[in-house]
Amino acid sequence: MARRWTNEEEKARREELVELYVNKNKTIGEIGKILGIAESTVFDRLRRLRIKTLPEKKSHYKNRKRDEFIFPDFSKELAEFFGIMLGDGHRSSGQIWIFINNNTDRAYLPYVKALIQYLFEVKPGVYYRKEQDMKNLFLSSVDLTAYLREKGLTATNKVRNQIDVPKWILKKDSFKKSFLRGFFDTDGSIYKLKFGIQMAFCNRALPLLRSARGILVSLGYSPSKVSGYNFYLTRRDDLRKYCQEIRFGNPKHFDMAKSFGIV
Repeated sequence: MARRWTNEEEKARREELVELYVNKNKTIGEIGKILGIAESTVFDRLRRLRIKTLPEKKSHYKNRKRDEFIFPDFSKELAEFFGIMLGDGHRSSGQIWIFINNNTDRAYLPYVKALIQYLFEVKPGVYYRKEQDMKNLFLSSVDLTAYLREKGLTATNKVRNQIDVPKWILKKDSFKKSFLRGFFDTDGSIYKLKFGIQMAFCNRALPLLRSARGILVSLGYSPSKVSGYNFYLTRRDDLRKYCQEIRFGNPKHFDMAKSFGIV
């Protein structure tokens, strides 16, 4: 479990990253080598400190053609992306879409954009659907969709095909936690009950929902059984553990958890 930084530590790390990433325009990989930490740790710190990622300003990004994508190996960031896609995403034969409610999840959109840019080094397009008040992120590439299909995003309709969690995500606890974060950020809710707090995990693909529950059990949580298209975390120890160990990428959930005193 990551230790909480002191105010002095947070200030020092922010100044360090701003100097390297923004002022000196170093890439995430270059910063990792300078600081002696993994690229994924650098990316986590950028997100944690809310420093906007700017891959389009890096020299290696500018030198690439628009249709060139990076296809990463298995990682916790890819696992989180799969959680997002299996929550509120869609894959066709040549495009991927992630649907973000412009009213309730507006603050989450920069986080998802940054994750996509980190993984594929391509800035996603944004399409606003006024009638639904949705801002939809999208990428168009036959090669990308083929890559995602190979990695386990096998169906274009997760409900009709009753898709499941890809097996590679189940091989490491770090993958499991990141997948759950993306999955809950898009398909979950947290709210107050009369005698406590509850997190609800919802999805109409039952194999996916059952596997998400199974992941929590494997990590030492005690979720309810699947009922309908939902299961729940209700024990206060579980809720606190989730907030500390898995955390939220969606500010909406973090703010709600904080208001309930479990962060």
